[in-house]
Amino acid sequence: MKKEYVILVNKQNRKIGFMEKIQAHREGRLHRAFSIFIFNTKGELLIQQRKKSKYHSGGLWSNTVCSHPRLHETYLQAVHRRLNEEMGFDCPVKRQFCFIYNTGFKNGLTENEYDCVFVGTYDGQPNPDPKEIMAHKWISMPSLKKEIAKHSNKYSVWLRLALPKVKKTF
Repeated sequence: MKKEYVILVNKQNRKIGFMEKIQAHREGRLHRAFSIFIFNTKGELLIQQRKKSKYHSGGLWSNTVCSHPRLHETYLQAVHRRLNEEMGFDCPVKRQFCFIYNTGFKNGLTENEYDCVFVGTYDGQPNPDPKEIMAHKWISMPSLKKEIAKHSNKYSVWLRLALPKVKKTF
C-alpha cells in the first residue's frame, strides 16, 4: 500500500512541512483537511457511514466526504478528486469557512486539523466506493440535527462541529 502524506500547517494555515498521514495522527500534528457537504435541491444533506475498517471513526455517520489534500494539490483539486473517488460524482462547490479542531480517539490517534468546509448541490444518484463507505443517505437538516442531539456518539466529531455553521448554497 502506498504511503499517504498530509500537509502540516500552522494556525494560519501556512505550510510548514509534510508527514506520513498515520504518523501525523499518532503525533497529533496540525494538518490540512477538508469536509464536503453536498445538498440536493430539496435541502437534504448527503451523509455517509464510514467503513468500519477506517483508521478512526469507523462506522460513524459523517458529512458527504472528508479527506486531506495531497502535497501538491489545491483544496479545490482535492475536493473534486475525493468527491469522485468516494461518492462517484462531481459537482461545483464553494468554500464557506475553515476551522481548527483537535480531538483524540480511543485507538490513540488524534485529529488536529485545519479543516476547510466546502458546500455544493447535486441531484443525481451517488455511486459510493464500498471500500470507503458502508451506507449513505439524504437527510433533512432538522432530522439530522435531531438525530445528532439524541445519538451524538453515532456521528463524527467534525460533522458535529461544522454542521451548525454550514449554509445551503441554493
